[in-house]
Amino acid sequence: MTPALTDIVAERQRQIAAEGWSQKHDDCHVEGEMARAAGIYAVIAGSNMTDYRNATGGYSLNDILSSLMRYYWPWDRSWFKPTNRRRDLVKAGALIVAEIERLDRLSGRAAS
Repeated sequence: MTPALTDIVAERQRQIAAEGWSQKHDDCHVEGEMARAAGIYAVIAGSNMTDYRNATGGYSLNDILSSLMRYYWPWDRSWFKPTNRRRDLVKAGALIVAEIERLDRLSGRAAS
């Protein structure tokens, strides 16, 4: 495995061990919450914070990110802990893995 994949796996394991996000807990997130949280971390990681204006009617990047957080961040704002681009992408990757695992379990239950 590459260092990036190793770090995503380690973050997923940290989420389970340190945060207590078990499979049972993850299975309660049935409205795409983990995928949305991953998306927010990815957007933040991909944002150039010096780009204050863009092609969406002159809104600042901070306005857009604030709106994304308000409408798409699925949990209490205190759970959003951006750090740096790479770390935020690792968090996003681990959340994506959690959502894929949840969907896999769901389809396994549906098939049985």
